[in-house]
Amino acid sequence: MTKEILFATGNQGKAKELKEAFKRAGVGVEIKTNADLDNPPHPIESGRTFEANAKIKAHELADFSGLPTIADDSGLMVDALNGEPGVRSARYAGEAHNDAKNNAKLLANLGGVPDEKRTAKFWTTIVVSMPGEFDKDLVVSGTCSGRILAAPRGEDGFGYDPLFFIPEKGKTFAQMTTDEKNEISHRGNAVRKLLQELPDWLKQFN
Repeated sequence: MTKEILFATGNQGKAKELKEAFKRAGVGVEIKTNADLDNPPHPIESGRTFEANAKIKAHELADFSGLPTIADDSGLMVDALNGEPGVRSARYAGEAHNDAKNNAKLLANLGGVPDEKRTAKFWTTIVVSMPGEFDKDLVVSGTCSGRILAAPRGEDGFGYDPLFFIPEKGKTFAQMTTDEKNEISHRGNAVRKLLQELPDWLKQFN
């Protein structure tokens, strides 16, 4: 079985979550990230869907590294905003990934929208690619439903976590421990599917 897999990300928080999930599941694969590569490319996420963007990243980094490569694309879809910010979640307020500006823009666009209509869901799609075998990509997705608060709550997490409230838990993502968040989050749900399907998917290349 493959000994190393590249996770195409520069986000060490996301990498840590994935490494911990693999360890818990007993998948004996070493996870590398872009930080382990010498001058890796920075793919342009020009896709119109989460899957398209994840494939752009997975294919480009698999080609570059020669390793089987995991890439994900995630975003927030707010019902009252017709699914925005969607694939532009990280760049909602401009090209730089600025969480504070993105959150401010989201709150401004939801000004006057009552609580019960502030429903939203987070979505993650994960793609795993083998160099030169892009017709055999493994694709899994996960979602998590919640509501957008009128003001941030909590100190942890990143992105829209302080605004994304889970009614069943009575907390935002930013008020949860990493383990609590992983149990219910879009990425946690997608990673669980990935861990179920990855061993069999890798076997076809041995």
